[in-house]
Amino acid sequence: NKYIVVAKIKHPDLFPTKVSPHVFRHSKAMHLLESGVNLIYIRDFLGHASVTTTEIYAKSNPEIKRKAIEQASPNVLPDEKLTKKDKEDLLSWLKEFI
Repeated sequence: NKYIVVAKIKHPDLFPTKVSPHVFRHSKAMHLLESGVNLIYIRDFLGHASVTTTEIYAKSNPEIKRKAIEQASPNVLPDEKLTKKDKEDLLSWLKEFI
């Protein structure tokens, strides 16, 4: 608690109203995950019995989701070029459903 008080004085905008040991545990797990550490190692570090428990950390990070989608998108979406008329027709068609 002593160090939390000192840190809150220096950077009050970075801390929620209450900081628990779980916050530190969660933060460490997220930092490891963002650094590219394999979930199996994070599972062992946290002492989880199952990697599915550890996967919760991966699901809670929108930045990791965004990067995964960006990496997958060139393989998922073909390069399609729509003309201006095609776009206008599509927008008109979509507006019919509003």
